[in-house]
Parts: sequence; C-alpha cells; structure tokens
Amino acid sequence: MKGGRATIPGRAATLLVFGALTLALFAGIAPSADARLVGIGERLWPGYAAHLRRDPEPPDCDLEQLEQRASTCVEATPAPPPDDPFAAAEPATPAPAADPFGAPAADPSTDAAPQASCAAQRALAERCRTRHEEHEAQTGAITGSLRAFRTFELAVARIADFPWSRHVLTVLALLGAAVAVGRRTHIALREPRSRLEHGVSQSAQLLAHLLWGGSCLAHFGVQRTSTAEAEHPELTVIWGVGFALLAALNIRHLVALRGERDAPRSLIRLLMVVPLYTWMGLIASAWFLLGEHHPSGQSIFLDKFVEYPSIYIGIGLYIWAGMLLAGTKVAELTFDVLTPWRLPPPMLAWLVVVLAAVPTAYSGASGIFVIAAGAVIFERLRAAEVEPRLALAATAMSGSLGVVLRPCLVVVLIAVLNNNVTTGELFGWGRWVFALTALLFGLAMLLRSRGGLRLAPPRAALPASGRAMLPLLPYLVAGLAVVLVCALVLGMQLNEYTAPLLLPLVLLAMVAWDRRRGRPAADDRPTGLREPVVTATSESAGHVGALLMVMVGSVGLGGVVERSELMMLVPESLGSPATAMAILVVAMVLVGMTMDALGAVVLVSVSIAQVAYSNGIHPAHFWMMVLVAFELGYLTPPVALNHLLARQVIGADARVEGLPARDGFLARYEHILLPMAVMGAALVIVAFVPLLFY
Repeated sequence: MKGGRATIPGRAATLLVFGALTLALFAGIAPSADARLVGIGERLWPGYAAHLRRDPEPPDCDLEQLEQRASTCVEATPAPPPDDPFAAAEPATPAPAADPFGAPAADPSTDAAPQASCAAQRALAERCRTRHEEHEAQTGAITGSLRAFRTFELAVARIADFPWSRHVLTVLALLGAAVAVGRRTHIALREPRSRLEHGVSQSAQLLAHLLWGGSCLAHFGVQRTSTAEAEHPELTVIWGVGFALLAALNIRHLVALRGERDAPRSLIRLLMVVPLYTWMGLIASAWFLLGEHHPSGQSIFLDKFVEYPSIYIGIGLYIWAGMLLAGTKVAELTFDVLTPWRLPPPMLAWLVVVLAAVPTAYSGASGIFVIAAGAVIFERLRAAEVEPRLALAATAMSGSLGVVLRPCLVVVLIAVLNNNVTTGELFGWGRWVFALTALLFGLAMLLRSRGGLRLAPPRAALPASGRAMLPLLPYLVAGLAVVLVCALVLGMQLNEYTAPLLLPLVLLAMVAWDRRRGRPAADDRPTGLREPVVTATSESAGHVGALLMVMVGSVGLGGVVERSELMMLVPESLGSPATAMAILVVAMVLVGMTMDALGAVVLVSVSIAQVAYSNGIHPAHFWMMVLVAFELGYLTPPVALNHLLARQVIGADARVEGLPARDGFLARYEHILLPMAVMGAALVIVAFVPLLFY
C-alpha cells in the first residue's frame, strides 16, 4: 500500500532503513571482494597473503650474539676408545677414598656437553640468520604501492568480518515496524475504517508491544544476575527500547483517532482488524506468562529469531529489489512483448504466474515475491483487461509455483535440517510438482476462457513481439552485465545464497538505465538515482517491517507449539502411510495458515517430520507435500497470507468485495476459490498418488 505524505520522522526512518540495507549489502559482498583482493595481491606481490598483509615483526633473536657464541665455542677432546672386551681382565684396584677437603672430581658424563652445545649454537645462529634475511626481504618488498593496496584490502577485510549482523536485523525489523505502525499498514485480515476499529487495532498493538517490552526487561534482569556470560545482551536492550517506541506510536494514534464515526459495528470485524503479528504476540505472551510463568520467554525467542540474520536480512533486500523493479518500465515492456499474441486474459494470467516461478525460486518464499512484485503484476494484468478478481487471484498465486524449484532457499533449509534428504532429491521432485501445478492452473484458465485459446497469427505476432523486445534488451543487458561483473571480479555466482545481494545491484543498474535512456524525451524528471532509490526505500520500509514482524510473531508462536509438546499427543504409528498422510496434510495446511515458511520448516523438522518417517512416508515425498500444503495454507481463509500481502501492496485497487458478481457465490469469490482449487487438487495428487508406488 502506498505510504502517505512523508513526515520528518518518516523520512528519518526511511534514511535509517536505507542505511541498514546498504550496510547489509556491503557486508555480504565484502567476503568475496576481499578474497579476490587477496588473490590479486598474491599475484602482484608473491607472499602477500602469508607475509605482506601486515608489517613483518623483526626477529626476537640477537644474531650478532649467537654468531659470536658459535664462533667461540670450543669442541671437546674425543673420548678414548673403549677397552677390548676380549682382553684379559686386569685385577681391580680399589679406588682411593675421596678427599673431603680436595677439589671435586671431574664428572665423566659432562665430557660430551661442549660438543652438543656447539652444534646447538651453530643451528640457532643459522636459524636466526635466516629469519633476519627473510625479514629484510619482506621489508624491502613493502613498497608504497603495496601499502596503498594493503590499506584498501584490509579495510574491505574489516567489513567482511562484520560482527553486527544480528544488530542490523534487529534495527531493520524495529524501524520497519515503526514505519508500518506510523502508516497503519501492518498485515491484518481487514483494514480498520471506523474510529472504533482503529482504537481496537491500536490498543491490541499497544498491549502486544508492552508485553514484548516487559519480556525483554525480565530477560535483561535474568542476564544481569546470571553467572553465565550472555551472548549479545545488548540485543535485549535494543528490542526493549524498540518496543517502547512502538508502544509510544500506538498511544499517539489512540490520542488522535481517525475514521468514520457512524460505521457499522461487528465483533468479527473488530477481531479481524487486529494485525496478525499482534495476535501471535498476545497468544505467545499468554502462554509464557499464564501457562509457564516464564516472563522472559518471548524475549528468548527474539534471540532465536536473530540466529539466522542473513536469511531475514535477505527478505528486506528482496523487497527492496522488488520496489526498485516497480519503479522501472521493465514490467510494462515485458507485457508489451506478450501483447501482440493477443492471449485471452485468463491465459495471460496463467503465463504470468508460470513465468513468476523463476524469480520466486530466487526470492525464497512466495510471500516475499508477492510483496516485491505483486503490485506490478496486478497493474499490468488490469491494463491487459484481465478482470479484477482474476487479476487478484493471479497476483496471490504468483509466488506459489516456484517454491519447489532450484535454488529456493526454503528447500535448502529443509535439506540442512534433515539429513535424510538432499537438495538434489527435493529439486528433482520439485520439477514434477511445478509441472503439475502449472498444468492444473492452465486447465483452469482454459475452462475460464470462454472463447477458447485463439492466438494471433504468428506471421503478424512474431515481428511485432520482436520489435517490442528491442526496448527491453538494454535492461536485460544492464542486469546481465552486473551478474557477469560480480562473477568475474568478485567470484559471486548467482545462486540461492548470493541472490539477495546481487538482485538489488541488478535492479539499480536497470534503474540507472531507465532514468537516463529508457524514458520518453518529454519526461523532465531528474535523471539521477536519488529519487527512485528514495521512493523504493520508502515503499520497502513499511513492507519489510510488516512481514518481519509476522515472522517475529511466528517464531514465538512456534515456540509455544514446541514447548507445549502438542506433537507428543500424536501416536507414533497412525496405522498406514495413507492414514498418516491424510492427518499430516490437514496439519500442514493449518501450519501454513498461521506461520511463515522459514519458521514453519524449522518447527516441522523438529516436531512433525519424524511422525511421517516412522509411518513409512518417504522423506522427499513428505517435504514436497509440506511445501504444497504450505502454499495452500497461504491462500486459504481466514488468514490467506498471500492474499493479505497482495492487498497490502496493491492498495485500494485490490478491493473486489463491492464489485458486482456475475454468476453468484462462485464468481463473487473467484479470487479466493480459484487458487484454493488449483493448489488443493495439486496437494491431493502430490500427497496420495506417490503412495501407490511405495
């Protein structure tokens, strides 16, 4: 949803979010850059990596003294040969008694000491001489150019050793949450309209923020009195201060309530305007306070949230890249390439969803892609005369097909947490699951196309499509150039680990081309990067905060499920693989309706996966079912997270409740029922058909 008029605090928050994102970007790129710089230094100055990155320390041995000792050392007289063992024995002569007042007798055992001492002295002197020669050679090799290069390389190395990733994530989440609170854009089932609804929403958020802040205060007290050294105790303070500031924003909104005074009241709607993360926080707080009497429980799970900072920071970078994309003409030009073929609107929606699977695979989760590109997809589908409900359905589904394709980070996380599956197995199954879901959605769109699949003649469409492709090529070349430069210069290949870092750079290159060469001559806006980057960052800030706070809440809610040991109630054997699969399908859809993908994968790996394995379900088969069930959960009311995210980024244009229905209930709720039908059919096939071949 577009933010309102920028205020001074809003601009300050946007600037801080930009700083956090760019800092994370540079810190992520720095290790690869430093490795390349060290390699360059090694080629220019052999021995750079081992000896020249620091000024060599002078040897601590005194060469002159050691050489003097070695030269003045006197060799001992060789000992006489031993007696002939075969000679006749001479009669033993008693040794005279020792004179107690005479000189001490010589110790025969020390006769060899001078010889051993001289050899050691010569060896020490030789080693010391070698060290001095090496020090002189290394010192002589440190020229002015090497010092300048080394200064720059060590500065990059310090960035590569960046130890504050958890702090950056914490600040990014809290800043984004503050922007979302200020703009009232946190993810909820319904947007508040009346003064009462705004009051209920703000009051619930205030209570959740106070409970989180109180948990941080309790946790900090435990850390101070504990004899064990806490890791990053300052994070607890940052969280506590952040929640206090969020509570202050809620109080400010409560003092100046807005909205309609005479709007109809409904208890259900009052519950629906409370943001999702608020419900998660209230439920978890109630469990820890009333069920376990453990005030610091919520704060402990905040520490668990920041255990994998690169994953969650990557979410912010993905969303930022998506907002940069929305500021270019790339989406418009891409649709111009498809327009000459005159695809029926339903088939155009199908093609967009299928093509969106590729960026979804790189972004790592369907919800992230919906936030990053949902507004662009919806706007272009509407411009192509796709009906609002179908356009909204396609937007919500745009991230659902690619989560099983390489190199999706969720699949990689599954393989990391479960030793009995590999990424090769999962991605191998994933290709078939993607083909199945694409086929099912295509069949649904064919049935939806009343006029059938009638395309423009290729003789006319192909040249027009080729001409429309020409303006798009410079954008593609700019993006490809960034990828190639990063691969050749930094050694960073585009994969699931580097995509969050490379995609913003790719989009910045596209934005630069768009601002200078890609716009009409009549466009007199500034040609620099400042305006589009500020706009994209401002739009990203609220979306990042809204999504990260849902993930913060889901981590705490997952902790409740884990600590309550609900899965201990499930018997180890459920009778048969089919029965176990049926129960697990329902459970996974429910998990998908209430948690984000990354947190849900951790929870399922710890508490549910073993139930499937013990009932004879193949691990790869189980996890493919889980991924499809999650996507169905994200599209299923009452939560339907992907629909909520789509509505949030699209704004008022996503409201379809007031549109006239064509043919009754099914047509009125097509935007919800169509994705559910497609993913539900795919889930049934994925879950039960492979059991026939066990």
